Amino acid sequence: MRPLLKGTLVSILTLLAGSARAAMPVVGQPAPAFQSLDQDGHPVALADFKGKPVVLYFYPKDETPGCTTEACSFRDGYAAIQATGAVILGVSADDVASHKAFAEKFHLPFRLVADADHRIIDAYGVRMPVLGWAKRTTFLVDRAGVIRKVFQGVNPAGHAQEVLAALKTLP
Repeated sequence: MRPLLKGTLVSILTLLAGSARAAMPVVGQPAPAFQSLDQDGHPVALADFKGKPVVLYFYPKDETPGCTTEACSFRDGYAAIQATGAVILGVSADDVASHKAFAEKFHLPFRLVADADHRIIDAYGVRMPVLGWAKRTTFLVDRAGVIRKVFQGVNPAGHAQEVLAALKTLP
């Protein structure tokens, strides 16, 4: 086998194996703890929101069509979601500067969490194998920090309403 081809194949297999190590947490498990920075460079940790439901949504990339649609859906439904006592946190592998530009451009009223090193994405088992971006997945975390619902393969346009309905079923 040619060295370049062999090296490429090893790299691809390493990426695939690395992404398979992290299992997605399931309903009933405590949500994995994390700490990072938001779009304003302020520290943010899941523990900061103990006692409140958390809508933790992972998305692939700032300023892409589906991610913009999803973020704007959460923006447009923000008041209703906030009325349930819930907090919205968006997470992607983009850095603080990218999140800041995205939040300002689309007037997003919730925090975007930077995860350039993929620690949060990996802890939640939502990394895309080759690109390293987050899969479009949302975790609904209750007031005690336990995962109560997992949304996978969501429709970006109607997702906020789907999440709002689920929030209303939480005790």
